[in-house]
Amino acid sequence: MLRIRELREERGKTQEEMAKHLQISRQVYANHENGINQPSFEMLNKLANFFECSIDYLLGRSDDFGNITVKENYID
Repeated sequence: MLRIRELREERGKTQEEMAKHLQISRQVYANHENGINQPSFEMLNKLANFFECSIDYLLGRSDDFGNITVKENYID
């Protein structure tokens, strides 16, 4: 299951705020959090950039948050 709920809560963001940032509806975002729908690769990339972590961490494939650097032009 995706770790986006815990990451969102750690940053004090609401589902509505995340949805606006990602330019999707709150319901679509909630469905990703609840495992009802799986995000596309493009959406996973946006989420990883927002949370500054690896996609593997988001997917639960790694417990290493990842020490990544996000280039400015990749942040929406």
